Amino acid sequence: MEFTSTRKKQNFESAKVICQGLSDEGGLFVPKCFPKISDELIDKLIDMDYKQRAFEVLKFYLTDFTDDEIKNCVKGAYTGTFENEEPAPVVEVKKGENILELWHGPTCAFKDMALQLLPYLLTTSAKKVAKGKTMVILVATSGDTGKAALDGFADVENTKIIVFYPQDGVSPMQKLQMTTQTGNNVSVCAIKGNFDDAQTGVKNIFGDEEMKKYLADKNMEFSSANSINFGRLVPQIVYYVSSYVDLIKQGKINKGDKFNVVVPTGNFGNILAAYYAKQMGIPIAKFICASNKNNILTDFINTGVYDRNRDFYTTTSPSMDILISSNLERLLYHLYDEDEAKIEELMTSLKTSGVYKISDEVKAKLQSEFFGGFCDDAATKATIAKMFKEYNYLCDTHTAVAVNVYDQYVEKTGDNTVTVIASTASPYKFSASVLPAVFDGELPNSEFLMVEKLSEVTGTKIPKSLAELKTKEVLHKTCVEKQEMENFIKEFLG
Repeated sequence: MEFTSTRKKQNFESAKVICQGLSDEGGLFVPKCFPKISDELIDKLIDMDYKQRAFEVLKFYLTDFTDDEIKNCVKGAYTGTFENEEPAPVVEVKKGENILELWHGPTCAFKDMALQLLPYLLTTSAKKVAKGKTMVILVATSGDTGKAALDGFADVENTKIIVFYPQDGVSPMQKLQMTTQTGNNVSVCAIKGNFDDAQTGVKNIFGDEEMKKYLADKNMEFSSANSINFGRLVPQIVYYVSSYVDLIKQGKINKGDKFNVVVPTGNFGNILAAYYAKQMGIPIAKFICASNKNNILTDFINTGVYDRNRDFYTTTSPSMDILISSNLERLLYHLYDEDEAKIEELMTSLKTSGVYKISDEVKAKLQSEFFGGFCDDAATKATIAKMFKEYNYLCDTHTAVAVNVYDQYVEKTGDNTVTVIASTASPYKFSASVLPAVFDGELPNSEFLMVEKLSEVTGTKIPKSLAELKTKEVLHKTCVEKQEMENFIKEFLG
């Protein structure tokens, strides 16, 4: 397996791609071809546990790793780290509608699925292509990636991790998860701005020649834990493959039957992983892309115009409060038949004017595969209430957006194909928004009292890692202007 960049033809193997994170000219790494999962392998996967399934999928892409290396990475990531040793269970809430629960890991968010594995992939890769160097993991987060990356990389040998988050753009629980993080190699910093400011800052720092020289002089090298890193993306492919074989195993579909996938997404990585699973032969019929009030992806899918020159909203589903969807670049590269010059043109237009428009032919391709919808905070709250009242299922704000948009899709199309809805976070990470949807009384005046009340009202269990935050000390208190991010990094690295 070889990888290239969306903006420049290259030939890299996975270890180089995982270590580097982002291509030198700013493009994203993509596989040069997609491996196919045979019917025979599907039959075998049905009777495998999640670790075995992960090994079988990962080895298609990590061809410069030995089988033992991949098995060690998978074992380290998925043993003793997820509730009931089931990282990605599929739960039916009503006939034909299934929830893929991706939040049973240590930080209660879907990012754990990849970020428990990425440190193993990165350290194994570094031994191959960056021997003796310290890898500096640079992260921009809208809430969940930051804590999941911190948890995965804390005290990992020969690594340092720096996380930037928008000061007022994450939930109180998400902020506490990050700012209480321990570890000799970790640093967390708020920025005065939104997630797009943090993400743009990180990308610019990656491409800064002076910073590259600064790191080289210290025998260090940047890498990323954001989904711009293919090492973040490939573990996410696994759970869509796994959900397909679980549907077969549970008797919901027969082998070869098509199913739909619904994903609440802002940066487009999670839904892109589902698209990649389809390229490998998983029979996904429609990708339903769910957005909150920051509905730039909905508009893009419906019009073919991507325009970030619009109001930015802080919502109750903050992990999707994004106006620059980085992973969309990868999808465009495939839809444009790997025309890197065209992708460079589109991304330059986005950077300079904030807008680009795709061709009618590519828009037709996009709309044949994707449906885009969105809902606001009021509809999100109503959906949480409905899911709990009618199905006794408690979901977080992001999952509620997905459920709401799925209902819109069914109403508009009449399509009742069996569907998997990606559930991306525990409702307890967003108790201040979830509790009012299921409880009419006076709300408690603190985050932790809200968490306890939510458990009392719904009869559900508080995740241990969130309950323990109550007694943890806040260690990271710095907040900087977005233009000061580079100086913050240099201070941390010495």
